[in-house]
Amino acid sequence: MAGNGPGMLYVTMEPREGLSLDQFHEWYNNEHGPTRLRLPHIFTNGLRYRATDGQKPHFLAIYDVTSMSHLLTPTYTDLRANRSPREAATIGQVDVDRKFLDLVATQQSPLFAPIEQLTDAEAEGIVLVSVEVSLKPGVEGGEKAVTDWYREEHLPMLSKIPGWLRSRIFRTPSAVEGGGEVRVVTLHEYAKENGLGGPEHKAAMSTPWRDDVFAKYIANKGRRTYELFYVFGPAPRELHALSRLPPTAAFSTADGRISTTAGEKDAAINAFVTTSDGLNIPYRLEGNPSPTAPTVAFSNSLLTSMHMWDPLIAIIKAKRPELRILRYDTRGRHDVPSPPVPANLDMLSDDLATLLSALRIPKLYALVGVSMGGATTLKFALKYPDLLEKFIACDFNVASSDANTAAWKDRIAVAEGPDGGIRKLAVATVERWFHPHTMTEKKDVASWMTDMVASNSVQGFRHSCQALWNYDMREAMAGNKVPGLFVVGDGDGKGALVKAMEGFKGLLGPSGAELKIVPQAGHLPMAESPEDFWKAIAEFL
Repeated sequence: MAGNGPGMLYVTMEPREGLSLDQFHEWYNNEHGPTRLRLPHIFTNGLRYRATDGQKPHFLAIYDVTSMSHLLTPTYTDLRANRSPREAATIGQVDVDRKFLDLVATQQSPLFAPIEQLTDAEAEGIVLVSVEVSLKPGVEGGEKAVTDWYREEHLPMLSKIPGWLRSRIFRTPSAVEGGGEVRVVTLHEYAKENGLGGPEHKAAMSTPWRDDVFAKYIANKGRRTYELFYVFGPAPRELHALSRLPPTAAFSTADGRISTTAGEKDAAINAFVTTSDGLNIPYRLEGNPSPTAPTVAFSNSLLTSMHMWDPLIAIIKAKRPELRILRYDTRGRHDVPSPPVPANLDMLSDDLATLLSALRIPKLYALVGVSMGGATTLKFALKYPDLLEKFIACDFNVASSDANTAAWKDRIAVAEGPDGGIRKLAVATVERWFHPHTMTEKKDVASWMTDMVASNSVQGFRHSCQALWNYDMREAMAGNKVPGLFVVGDGDGKGALVKAMEGFKGLLGPSGAELKIVPQAGHLPMAESPEDFWKAIAEFL
């Protein structure tokens, strides 16, 4: 069937006078592009380029498409038909030219790697040369003659240019669009440092075969040069432009699953990523808006949300403004996959790796986790050492016990019980977690945490707490390569967890880990005594 082959969505854009570039980039990077990248069965990537030739349109976006027939399905067409009011208002101030291109042929260097697999630092600045030729009307065999010349002579000669990475031949209009004047589009990618304009390039542009093809078959030729400046992921991450917009530029989708806060000091993105088993994981990105800012991520305790870190985040934003901050709701806070499956620590660490990939964060500066998040943090350090510079694991155990597994089963029974079982569990849990000082002198903190626990999904709790059954990381800890710090509240488990962490801190890597003890705090010291917790971690962080 025509149109079933791969191709490209090729879009040039020129913002009109009156539309700020910050508004244009924030909309495109946080709403438009990620929406398409959340359809991986259609779009395998999304890349943004800016012109280097002084011509307009100044901006180009290209999306590789798995099958051009997808662009006629409601999955894609509804994106354009049901634009958000913000998107409709913004795109109404942009001159847009959209082309569907069918892929004809590809030639690539052994050094070529798909751009979406590169880090931003590796990808930014890659050169794209876009050439479009139209064919002389009424000349038989023009498209084949041009394509044959490209395949057999021109692309092999371009491949000799230093820095050449890949060339692709396309035709437009796409077969899915029906008839029309056929044009041949070629896209040539080069490394940042390349030999364009050099002797190899000049040789490719001056051959008898080329002269013959142009004389007989080509009516017009257009050539544009661009450099890559942004690679989309499925997760919005554009804090820089957002921080340069007024607070009135805040945005929320109709379903509330994606929202932004604009402004120099308050820029934040609330959105979600989807795991391989179809679960949506909400996250919040804030702090330093630079895309190259070192990023600290936080992994929650079971039964809490990302907001358990609010008091600590306020301190970090004031004390360490150079840091970008990433929080997320752990698997089991809201939904469970369908069909439901019990969580385990591998799954929880994989969820974080998925989040980092979607946000195109190549390596965390630090990961901080508590309780189940502490176990997840250690597991992540052991499983993904290349994604992490350092970690802080708090109030957790490196191995489960039969007694703890039995206790979790009892807690599931309470949560699933009649007459608000999850609220009963929340009250008992916070009393068990918190230091007596917190319960008597900081009742507002205890109430806040109780409400947070009580709002957890019961089904989510049933399946996520099983990550704390039947695990043992003691043997694997010896091979740890990531610097780590352990922290515990002095009253956690009435002091029992302090003794337990003292017992296993020496197992980490070749020289063990330091253990910091937070006074007058229980299981969640960063929520109970955020200032003292900050003092415990500040130097290491």
